[in-house]
Amino acid sequence: MKRIYMYTVGERVWHWIQALVIILLIITGFEAHFSSWFKVFGFTASVYIHKVLGFLLLLNAFLGFFYHISTGLIKQFIPRPRGFFDGLFLQARYYLYGIFKGEPHPFEKTPLHKLNPLQKITYFGLLNVLLPVQVITGVLMWGSVYFPETFKIFGGLPVLATIHTLSAYLFIAFIIVHVYMTTLGATPWTMIKAMINGYEELPEEETH
Repeated sequence: MKRIYMYTVGERVWHWIQALVIILLIITGFEAHFSSWFKVFGFTASVYIHKVLGFLLLLNAFLGFFYHISTGLIKQFIPRPRGFFDGLFLQARYYLYGIFKGEPHPFEKTPLHKLNPLQKITYFGLLNVLLPVQVITGVLMWGSVYFPETFKIFGGLPVLATIHTLSAYLFIAFIIVHVYMTTLGATPWTMIKAMINGYEELPEEETH
């Protein structure tokens, strides 16, 4: 095994703030929808906290985008057309079959290339489609009092709330899969520790 400094301080801070805010948004959103049986902060407090967290998520997303652009780390999130689908197939095969047979990972993981093709397309969709949809629908619902005509143009509460809720369920699905995937390192805690202290242990053949 070889110990590699994989995640910068900026990446780790952005990741944990994003994770905490999203989890709290899910909790407060659930309470706002199901306050009759799901009680954590109280309905009124949950609605207020949910709005504040929504703007915090937006701020952290902008800061994260600026950080990744300024450091060049944004490149790791952009799928490259050349050989992408072949790589996607190899990665899917590894997760469905190879990992259970003890086969080596099909792609080398480095500080500048952390994501495999399957992760790239997942994060690309998450950051460029799902997150913007969630933010836009949330802002439109929050601003219904301030710009009611725009709110109505986009379908009002029945349409916006439905899209917002469905997006939240997709985020929940992503979190479940994401947490499971973090257990697939050298040990179940390897990747989680790496996102805390920045260092990840990789087999020698994956660091050549």
